[in-house]
Amino acid sequence: MVSRRHLLVNTGLGALALSLGFGAKKSFAAETFAVTHTDAEWRKLLTADQYAILRQEATERPNTSALLHEERKGNFACAGCDLESFSSTTKFDSGTGWPSFWAPIENTVGTTRDTSFGMVRDAVHCGRCGGHLGHVFNDGPKPTGLRYCLNGLALKFHPATA
Repeated sequence: MVSRRHLLVNTGLGALALSLGFGAKKSFAAETFAVTHTDAEWRKLLTADQYAILRQEATERPNTSALLHEERKGNFACAGCDLESFSSTTKFDSGTGWPSFWAPIENTVGTTRDTSFGMVRDAVHCGRCGGHLGHVFNDGPKPTGLRYCLNGLALKFHPATA
């Protein structure tokens, strides 16, 4: 698990990076989510790795997610609040090592600008609890041209019935 804090603290780049605005944690405080918990409650509800990803915006190592090669029909839901956000019909193999989708289920996710580590990209968060799911890029397949690159530990899989 690679977190911004781990990278900045353990490489000795923390002060420089923070002074330049790199690694700054985004705040969803301005947004109101239907599912909210205290920090202590989130820690009880999630595994340590899920907490790091969903609440602290960490990233799992590539090619480690059990959902990377999930090919059954069904929906992928936020591991924090169980909101079904991505359909297996939009999943594709991006070759990046993370589960990737070309579109979310309508009105289930939001995005915020992420300028950490000197990069400019769009972070994807759950529309119901605000949990960090991953990032979206403009290099995906048709019909959207988007690649929602997500952390498998931020997701649960619900197989289709029938």
